[in-house]
Amino acid sequence: MPQGPKPLPGVEYVIAVGSGKGGVGKTTVAVNLAVALGKLGYKVGLLDADIYGPNVPTMMGVSRQPNIIGENRIDPVLSHGVKFISVGLISPGDKPMVMRGPMLHQIIRQFLQQVEWGDLDFLIVDLPPGTGDVVISLVQTVPLTGAVVVSTGSSVALEDARKALEMFHQVKVEVMGMVENMSQMTLPSGEVIDVFGAGGTERTTAQFGLDFLGSVELDPSIREGGDRGLPIALAGQESGKSKAFYEMAKKVAAKARDIADKSEDVLEIS
Repeated sequence: MPQGPKPLPGVEYVIAVGSGKGGVGKTTVAVNLAVALGKLGYKVGLLDADIYGPNVPTMMGVSRQPNIIGENRIDPVLSHGVKFISVGLISPGDKPMVMRGPMLHQIIRQFLQQVEWGDLDFLIVDLPPGTGDVVISLVQTVPLTGAVVVSTGSSVALEDARKALEMFHQVKVEVMGMVENMSQMTLPSGEVIDVFGAGGTERTTAQFGLDFLGSVELDPSIREGGDRGLPIALAGQESGKSKAFYEMAKKVAAKARDIADKSEDVLEIS
């Protein structure tokens, strides 16, 4: 008999951050969400499940390999108060990871079950773009509290974001809400322009009866922070540049508690 997903010891909530397509800033959102939650006082881990494009090490400012504990345990790297693991730490540089579904499944299981996560309030999982094998491996291994879907406001991006929403519905993972990334850009003159069509994501959440978790401006400082390994959320919740990520983190934390409370109520009734 195949075993079902099992909770990770010591980990309260597991939250996936996904998108229907690449290029919408999903990893930027995942990294800054994790850092913001940590700055709010939570114990946070970040699992980079984007095996083919592992960008979390660059954005977290770490390139060293994780330590191996004993024969088969992995000690996650600590950066900016967040524990994280990524295949980019194990196979750095420009060499691509060429592998098929079964190998992806094995890596995801190892990152979940063989990493010494310790006690965490949140484990944020940065998914690869699309609706492929990694999501299936994830839900088969560990119960997910919920998912956050990232998109820009453009019609093209939202077409694929809706596929991600349906994917999570099919695997019975509750979508906690959507984030509109690169929503608007403020020029030095003060003029605000909609580069990718601001507001489209919020309209989509209304259409699907979901929560809108916030919008993030298209701002060079956010990109610069990621390139330098200094996520913009390090600036704190009072900074205008990072405020959106803290508002998002607070909403995600509240939604996670609501989902957990509902699950407990169902168990008590049954």
